[in-house]
Amino acid sequence: MKRIFFLSFIIFPFFSFAQIADSSKREVKLQGAINFRDIGGYSTKDGKHVKWGKLYRSAALNKLTEQDVETLTKLGISYDLDFRGPYEVAVAPDRIPTTTTRISLPAGSETIGDSTSMRKMMQANSLTEFYSDLAPFTARYKPMFDQMFAVPSDSALLFHCSAGKDRTGIAAALILYALGVNEETIMADYTATNYYRRNENEKAMQMMTATYKMPEERAKKMMAADPAYLESTFNSIKTKYGSVDNYLAKEMGLTKSKLKKLQSMYVE
Repeated sequence: MKRIFFLSFIIFPFFSFAQIADSSKREVKLQGAINFRDIGGYSTKDGKHVKWGKLYRSAALNKLTEQDVETLTKLGISYDLDFRGPYEVAVAPDRIPTTTTRISLPAGSETIGDSTSMRKMMQANSLTEFYSDLAPFTARYKPMFDQMFAVPSDSALLFHCSAGKDRTGIAAALILYALGVNEETIMADYTATNYYRRNENEKAMQMMTATYKMPEERAKKMMAADPAYLESTFNSIKTKYGSVDNYLAKEMGLTKSKLKKLQSMYVE
């Protein structure tokens, strides 16, 4: 237990503790899934707040119990956006309510889960390259924004990958930015994954060092929601497009009028 706390403290920036102070309201406790949380409640730069109960992020949903499925039904989740690739989905298909529509968005994840992909991942020193590669972002995230406009006023949208950390973390960051949340808060939401996944990260690191003979420091880097990773995403966007706003307009289709409409739906 002491080791788990020590590792999570190292990879968990101080400012993120403010984000988990409201975890009793933000986290949706499920028996068969972790890192399932509401990204509502955050303050926007103009003094408003992202609406609670409208947008959820999560890790894999394949082990949900019947009670968990009922919880998702009560949350009113109408859409489940799944960023995982075919290998991941085949071994761990989502369990969701019959009233929820699953939408597959596998761009950039086509080979994740096969043996070659696993070897490449184990040889990598960090995930910076994955986060800074904008090539699959439009196909992965533009449909996400498009779907946000289709969510009924009494419903919610859920998005997830396997760990709820990387593809999901980038998705949450882009959504929160579009809704007017400042970058420090966005980073706090991202790095809070280290808190919500602290036990699973410890198990994963032990497996990686024992099975793949990966050095402990490298395993820790692979499992961490490191601020440097998300910063590399924003830096790549700003370098290529001049600003995140330009990127959202050009690649995500969020013109000023659409951005205003999106904010009217998800900010109060």
